[in-house]
Amino acid sequence: MKRSHTCGALTAEQVGQAVTLCGWVDTVRDHGGILFIDLRDRYGMTQVVCDPDDSAAAAEVAKSTRPEFVIQVKGTVRARPADMVNPRIATGAIEVVGEGLTILNTSKTPPFPLDEDKAAKVHEELRMESRYLDLRRASVQRGLILRHKMAIAVRKFMDEQEFIEVETPILTKSTPEGARDYLVPNRVTPGTFYALPQAPQQYKQLLMVGGMDRYFQLARCFRDEDLRADRQPEFTQIDVEMSFVDEEDLYGIIDGLLAEVMAASGHPRPELPLPRMSWHEAMDRFGSDKPDLRFGWELTSLADVFAETEFKVFANVLKSGGVIKAINCKGQSGIPIRMIDEWTALAKTHGMGGLAYIRVQEDGTWKSPIVKFFSEAEVEALRAKLDIVPGDLVLFAAEQAKNVDPFLGKLRLEAANFAGMIPQGDFKFTWVTEFPLFEETDAGRLVSMHHPFTTPKPEDVPLLDTDPGSVRAVAYDIVLNGVELGSGSIRIHDSALQGKMFDLLKVSEEEKESRFGHLLKALSYGAPPHGGIALGFDRLALLMDGGKTIRDVIAFPKNHKGIDLMMDAPSTVDAKQLHDVHIQLDLPPEVE
Repeated sequence: MKRSHTCGALTAEQVGQAVTLCGWVDTVRDHGGILFIDLRDRYGMTQVVCDPDDSAAAAEVAKSTRPEFVIQVKGTVRARPADMVNPRIATGAIEVVGEGLTILNTSKTPPFPLDEDKAAKVHEELRMESRYLDLRRASVQRGLILRHKMAIAVRKFMDEQEFIEVETPILTKSTPEGARDYLVPNRVTPGTFYALPQAPQQYKQLLMVGGMDRYFQLARCFRDEDLRADRQPEFTQIDVEMSFVDEEDLYGIIDGLLAEVMAASGHPRPELPLPRMSWHEAMDRFGSDKPDLRFGWELTSLADVFAETEFKVFANVLKSGGVIKAINCKGQSGIPIRMIDEWTALAKTHGMGGLAYIRVQEDGTWKSPIVKFFSEAEVEALRAKLDIVPGDLVLFAAEQAKNVDPFLGKLRLEAANFAGMIPQGDFKFTWVTEFPLFEETDAGRLVSMHHPFTTPKPEDVPLLDTDPGSVRAVAYDIVLNGVELGSGSIRIHDSALQGKMFDLLKVSEEEKESRFGHLLKALSYGAPPHGGIALGFDRLALLMDGGKTIRDVIAFPKNHKGIDLMMDAPSTVDAKQLHDVHIQLDLPPEVE
């Protein structure tokens, strides 16, 4: 046995015991010939004292150690003097007297400091090149340990709820829907390709047809799309599907699951059931179907206030069927005019002529280019409806709702972030329900807002023939702090209704058969009513950990270009490998 304890295990209870520790040298300090080594592993840190009076041999070896050397220490635990106790670490009440020290491996000087404060200032891509070193940092290890605890909590809870974890294929058929597929050439049958799954959507529905009743999986998914802070080309989701359920059953399971994950992550359990709001309510109040509920500043409709206005800009908007809305940024009248200028430019990118505002001075004076056009009654109605008091900043937008809501939703977040008004450490969940079944492209074509397997509200089915744009879906998202954690729906289990959906989406007969023929066939063999959801496991871990990007909670992440800098992947392959899979490259000149 190379060690008897880890570097985070020793306390005052072990004083006087002989122990053996192994780990990495964090720091070496020479205090007049007595060397102090902070020895580190993923469990913690222990101070080792190498005094020539205790062991000349150990002290001599200690002189040659350097940070990141791997060493073994044999010694005796003793209590630290009272004035030397370190309350910041679990082992701070003791130290180990080094009586035998062995260097198990040396280390070159790392390309960046592993000290937490210094490493945080190092460019992320440098740390990603040597991720195996970055993994030694306590903050990175904490994220991975948290992720592990979350996974254990998920599996335990789902097992208690009689779910079965089933692995679905990684090599599957290309059925591109939201993003491009990653393709894998098939050597055995030249010219054919597997695809890596964007999600196990069809497989989990087929499991329900197969009578599995309750399925879940920590599923690996792959999407060839542009990346950002919360997106990787490969990611993990908590995939769930249930038979003989409605959305209420699903809400109950996921509410309970999230409560268990919160507890496993060291956070208070949320009050259940989690709150809900319809998609229309979310857009109306927050301008987003991913509302951040940690602060107020909701969007307020002012159509009633300005119903008889003589202010031509507002009057013309209302006459054209548009809306007038505002947000009251409480206490933010001091926001500099340069920010309002930036937000005005943002308004124009959202199809509006500009951004109107009122800055309420501490003496109660309203400073604004537009107040002079308001009647006294409109001023008083505004004051009452928006609860305007000295120090407030009111921001207006007037246009069609499809422009105003998303603009003010984005502005609400930007203004709150700038003002530091979003509480950190709070967790505010909400379900967003009753999404539209379809959305319309600029070309006037209907596309699924979620995916084509989503069932419509039963009472809205007749509208599929007359007014499909107004049909509501039995679809739902779970949102945490303005982040979409998961999206799901009750599925279409009737092959005729599924075929009708494909017709509305202009999916040709040939495409139906080639992409979805297996699913349509399966639905014709007594498919049960079923529904499910997929939760972004990486995103959830990020929020529980309080990090900045999901790269913080992934062991070996890729950068914003989808490159693994440590492994130098993706990379070229040799001619023989290409020949074996019958592929000939035709690269553009700049790539060649």
